[in-house]
Amino acid sequence: MDRRFPAALFSGAAGTFGFPPAFARFWGNCAPGIARVGNSMLAEATDVSTYVDRSCSGLRERLRDATSAAHRELDAQLSAFDLTVFSGYRRFLQASAGALLPLEAALVEAGVARMFPDWPERARGAAIAADLERLGRDAHATVSVLPMTRSGVLGTMYVLEGSRLGAKFLLKTVADSADPRIGEATAYLRHGTGQRLWQSFLSKLASNHSCDEDEAIEAARSAFAAFEQAADRV
Repeated sequence: MDRRFPAALFSGAAGTFGFPPAFARFWGNCAPGIARVGNSMLAEATDVSTYVDRSCSGLRERLRDATSAAHRELDAQLSAFDLTVFSGYRRFLQASAGALLPLEAALVEAGVARMFPDWPERARGAAIAADLERLGRDAHATVSVLPMTRSGVLGTMYVLEGSRLGAKFLLKTVADSADPRIGEATAYLRHGTGQRLWQSFLSKLASNHSCDEDEAIEAARSAFAAFEQAADRV
């Protein structure tokens, strides 16, 4: 049985980055997903659309369609990490941190807290740094990220918030590990558990009528590219 990265991590489309299978219908329904993990890490529940209006749904679908290829490529790349063994899980966290840290820094610089007052509850940099410290490594930014516009913030947040959805699927894979050190370093994957962060993000997306869709899509693609580049550099 292949216990590597589930093909749904970025399950928005259908992959491993963090969206569950529904996110391929998350990201598939409104965003691309990752592989089984990809289909898990970036995937959203199919009934999420009941929380937002049609205008938001349309933008979500355009974001999903525009990033589906990037989502599939990232899922395939991340599927090489075996999350049940110490070295594979640590490399996965290092790759994730390599892109997450600079993306979050760029979001802060662009004023994400003004758009999302609950940003401190959404940021995961501290969580992934704590996990890596437990595993004997420091968290480092390994890619460069360009400054973001307001619309770019929304596109980037689409990717990061979507990746959180597939985390619960990745946790199931991690639970199969015989190494207790892995189970003690899951703050990143568990981040936001019990909170309605995805639904509140969609509400913000729906209410932002001044969003430049082209800029949002380009930012989402750039966010996927950042994770892909970070994975290459681990």
